[in-house]
Amino acid sequence: MTEFWKEHSRGATVEEMMLDSRAQELTQNELPEILSMLPSLAGSTILELGAGIGRYTCHLLTKAKHVTAVDFMENFVEKNRKNNGHHSNASFIQADVTKLDLPKNSFDFIFSNWLLMYLSEEELKSFIERMLGWLKPGGFLFFRESCNHRSGDSKRDFNPTCYRTDAQYSHIVSTAVEDVPEKGQKFGFDIILKKKVQTYIEMKNNPNQICWLLEKVQRSSDTQNGFTTFQQFLDNQQYTNRGILRYEKMFGAGYVSTGGPCTTKEFVDMLNLKSGQKVLDVGCGIGGGDFYMAKSFGVEVLGLDLSENMVNIALDRAISEKLPSVQFEVADATRRTFPEGSFDVIYSRDTILHIDDKLELFKRFHSWLKPGGQLLISDYCCGEKPWTPVFDAYVKQRGYILYTPSRYGKLLEEAGFCNVRAEDRTVQFIEVIETELKRAEAIKEEFIEEFSEEDYLAIVNGWREKLGRSKTGDQRWGLFHATKN
Repeated sequence: MTEFWKEHSRGATVEEMMLDSRAQELTQNELPEILSMLPSLAGSTILELGAGIGRYTCHLLTKAKHVTAVDFMENFVEKNRKNNGHHSNASFIQADVTKLDLPKNSFDFIFSNWLLMYLSEEELKSFIERMLGWLKPGGFLFFRESCNHRSGDSKRDFNPTCYRTDAQYSHIVSTAVEDVPEKGQKFGFDIILKKKVQTYIEMKNNPNQICWLLEKVQRSSDTQNGFTTFQQFLDNQQYTNRGILRYEKMFGAGYVSTGGPCTTKEFVDMLNLKSGQKVLDVGCGIGGGDFYMAKSFGVEVLGLDLSENMVNIALDRAISEKLPSVQFEVADATRRTFPEGSFDVIYSRDTILHIDDKLELFKRFHSWLKPGGQLLISDYCCGEKPWTPVFDAYVKQRGYILYTPSRYGKLLEEAGFCNVRAEDRTVQFIEVIETELKRAEAIKEEFIEEFSEEDYLAIVNGWREKLGRSKTGDQRWGLFHATKN
């Protein structure tokens, strides 16, 4: 590897560093896209690993309290020092990152671009845990890698095994642990976002450039049904690939929520969407509603979902849909950041029931909307307490946080929204489930052949239980529409 990079760093050019003849053009488009994924860096201490000649260093320096830029190759480090050494908040280190010895809890943010793919499996696992230790609690790790695909147009024959799948990276970071026995604490990474680099899709037809933003958090002894993180619970229990596909078989192609295309059309039509508007879909599932909005109204849609399984299926469907105006990312909406006034519409279907601090989330929505922007949410709600023991057990087992439709509407008003319409749509919910039960009966043999009788009964019995809870008044379904002044 050293010999390879000596040969490819003689001029310390951006083309050499990126191993790509189109490096200048790619940088012009890619840089703002990557920077838009980062959290607020004001006043932060940053460790930049694999800094190269400083493509990103110069931008990080304008926001940070201090940036420590590290690279393996002397020529790259010297070029970065020459370009950025006049900043008083910069320091430069030439080092093999696997041998770095840095103090624990010393950085707010670690930034890495095209570095981890050069590490062996053993080196990578160890290094991820070392980075976890270098970060302060609440600190962030951002990294971008080529997954099973070269990033440039030069061959990298020196390390043919370095290209991992994005799932392999996700598994390694999600299982990293920092044990602090003297304080009785454990820390790990929670995912904030995982997203493909759109520049490489558009300019090189390369969908394998993936970015991750992770936050260092303390691991609680309380787990979600035995899983370390809520995302692991979703992907391994509630929304397995098989579970998602069997829901889709019932709800219709592209849909995994109540009413499928029927309620989607009804609710989206309330928004009077205009071509060119930007829509954020929170809890996008496998993308049916997003494709509908883009095809029918010419809007641009960004779909977020915390379930990696959901987003992976949505991304597969996006290839056949051929709609570049629809993008997806794995993201935690409670911690994702967007500039104020980024969207014309925020849309969410039966998702926010999972979120504890709804008021804080609604305040974020309010900030992300442009003046005059619209919010449309459908969500599981509840009747007034006391609930029946059966419903109380159901809510606890699912980990839901439910409010009455009227209380839900008041939270939207508290968040700053105006013209709030909070509608109890439980009667419609019951009608939709009854229709879905009839449809399930009609495709029963086909469904069982494709999945199993056990899968069929799991869905049908689940719907019947929902009907029972709804008819007693415990379970409600709300539709909410509001605007930002």
